[in-house]
Amino acid sequence: MNEIISTPPLVNHLFDELAIGNSASLTRTVSNDDIGLLALASGNLGPGDLDPDCAAGDAPCPYVVHGMWAASLISAVLGTQLPGPGTLYRNQTLEFRRPISAGDTITATITVRAKNPADRSVTFETRCLDQAGSEVLAGTTIVIAPSGRLADRSAPLSKAPSQCKHRFTPFLRAARALPPLTTAVVHPCQPEAIRAALEARAEGLIDPILIGPDAKIRAVAEQAGLSLEGIRIEATEHSHAAAQRAVALAASGHAAALMKGSLHTDELLAAVVAPQSGLRTQRRISHVYVLNIPAYARLVVVTDAAINIAPTLEHKRDICQNAIDLLHVLGIDEPKVAVLAAVETVNPAMPATLDAAALSVMAARGQITGAKVDGPLAFDNAVDLAAAHMKGIISPVAGQADILVAPDLEAGNMLAKQFIYLGGAEAAGLVLGARVPIILTSRSDSVDVRLASIALAKLAAKGGFTR
Repeated sequence: MNEIISTPPLVNHLFDELAIGNSASLTRTVSNDDIGLLALASGNLGPGDLDPDCAAGDAPCPYVVHGMWAASLISAVLGTQLPGPGTLYRNQTLEFRRPISAGDTITATITVRAKNPADRSVTFETRCLDQAGSEVLAGTTIVIAPSGRLADRSAPLSKAPSQCKHRFTPFLRAARALPPLTTAVVHPCQPEAIRAALEARAEGLIDPILIGPDAKIRAVAEQAGLSLEGIRIEATEHSHAAAQRAVALAASGHAAALMKGSLHTDELLAAVVAPQSGLRTQRRISHVYVLNIPAYARLVVVTDAAINIAPTLEHKRDICQNAIDLLHVLGIDEPKVAVLAAVETVNPAMPATLDAAALSVMAARGQITGAKVDGPLAFDNAVDLAAAHMKGIISPVAGQADILVAPDLEAGNMLAKQFIYLGGAEAAGLVLGARVPIILTSRSDSVDVRLASIALAKLAAKGGFTR
């Protein structure tokens, strides 16, 4: 559930109450989130505002804030303080004098310079200063002061902006355009599992094969009011046999993906990694959450949150590469991989920092390919550019990670679930590293999340997403 930010009542000031020299101010520190969210809201996604590699020279540059971010502070002061609710804009002039970067603290100040009783217009001098006192914006604003007293409470604001809601949409659209993916749905003996398969079939995403006890599947569907007309069922005695049969269908090319039904994940994966399964590759299998987090400016992958309990360095190499290859499929040519630890410095007493440093070197030497990899990075430095700048970290990954590699399953699972339950994130789950993608859905997943997981698997199986 998204947190609702409440504010105290706002009281306005009438024309006659305003005097020359009256002023009001508002101070805000700009964060990496502010930059990304304003870009999404405005549609201004140019590299000059979002890509730290766009500056002249070879060294990464800080994000440059959209100039209108500072101007919006002026609007906020006018609308909430002076004159306050009921103010109508008439004219605004702006002169942008210095760039603003993530981590800067900006104070917007408005001062009454002239009044016109004929139309209740008020002219304000407007200025924005950074933390060093340098002027970043200057101009004038003419408004119509409120005609009557108005005390109001600002509208409740969710911390999860709605414009971030549809980041899965391009992948769903691309997946729908491909032929249905023959998918073995393993032991769907609960209504949610059958419903997920039927929803995906209705969307044209998959052609499901339900594998499990025939009578039980049909009874569950009937009780839930779900029609199995036209659905193929492969009868098996129990969940273990269903997992083996699904793996055999995938290994023989009769299924292009596996989808977990109502059996335990480890039971399904044991059949996948069995020596004679035909689905093993040289890679370690690993789990990814593809997360749509409202407060972050892009989709982000968290790995591994479900399979590898205490991965070795060799396992982590495969975990990284699996996630990188998925993002290549989704059209991200060179993902930024942050290898997480509790601190951003190498500490021999903290094995996670040693593994992170080794993975960075492995990427530099070509043992991990197709991405920029850096670590160790603490979580704040991985996702917030201002935090990285304050620590003096110069990195092509810091503050803009596409992939977060957790040190172990417990950390990855807790991180992902915090995003989901406290950050309002949507999380599509996949298992990668086998010869076919494996779709992991949860009974608590929304329809949109289930379809997103299936769409991502379909794109992975069919060879990719083209922007």
